[in-house]
Amino acid sequence: MAGRSPVKFIPESRIETAALCLLADYGRRFGEVAEPPIPVDEILESHLELGFDFDDLPALVGKPDVLGATYVQGRRVVVDQSLDPSEFPAKLGRYRFTVAHEIGHWELHRHLYLQNPAQGQLFDEQGQPSIVCRTSAKDSMEWQADCFAGHLLLPKEMVFRVWQRERGGLDPYIAVGEIADLSAKWGLRDDDRPTVKVARDLAQVFQVSGQAMQIRLIGLGLIRTEEPEPDLFSIIQN
Repeated sequence: MAGRSPVKFIPESRIETAALCLLADYGRRFGEVAEPPIPVDEILESHLELGFDFDDLPALVGKPDVLGATYVQGRRVVVDQSLDPSEFPAKLGRYRFTVAHEIGHWELHRHLYLQNPAQGQLFDEQGQPSIVCRTSAKDSMEWQADCFAGHLLLPKEMVFRVWQRERGGLDPYIAVGEIADLSAKWGLRDDDRPTVKVARDLAQVFQVSGQAMQIRLIGLGLIRTEEPEPDLFSIIQN
C-alpha cells in the first residue's frame, strides 16, 4: 500500500450497506441489476466516471505481485495486464474481483487521500498511484476492500435467489464428503480446501472465481464444511 494512512475499523455490516447502496445508485441511473453478473466495469466507468486502463503494474510501480492500483487525484483505476480477460479468459473472475476491490477502495478510502494534500506521498505524485494492491499485503485496508468486493459481486439476496432457483430450495449443501474426496484425489494439505462443484457452477453464473464463490456460500451457510449436529427429532427416531 503506497503511503500508508491510518484506517479506522469498519464493521462488515457497514461495508455491505455501502456496496448495496452503490449498486442501488447505479440501478437508479442505468436500470436495476436483478440478475448476475454484476456489471462492475459499467459501475466503475459509467456510474463512478473513473478512468480505466491495463498496464504492467509491477514494472510501473516497481513492486512485485501488484494486481490493481487506484489514482485518487487522477480518478483512475489500473489493473495488471496479466488479468486482461480478453487475453486470458480464465482470469475473468480474478479480473472482476480486482475491479470490484478497487471500487471498494474508491468508496471506502478515497477520503483518506483527499483530506490533507500536504501529506506528500499519499497522493498521485510523479505518476505513482495513491493505492497499490499487492497479493502479499493483507492489512485492514485491503481486507475492507476485499469485503466490499465480495458484497458487491455477490449480494446476499441475489445469491439466495439464484441458489433457490438452481437447487430447488434453500437447503445447504453438506460438502464434507466432496471436500475429502477432492483433497485425497489432488493430494492437498488439510489447510488447502478444494472448491466443490456447486461453487464452481454458481461461479460461472456470477462470473467470479470458484474460490470467491465458495467463500461467500460458506459465509451465508449455503455450503457447510462440517457435518451438522443431529436434531432432536432424528435422535428420537434413531
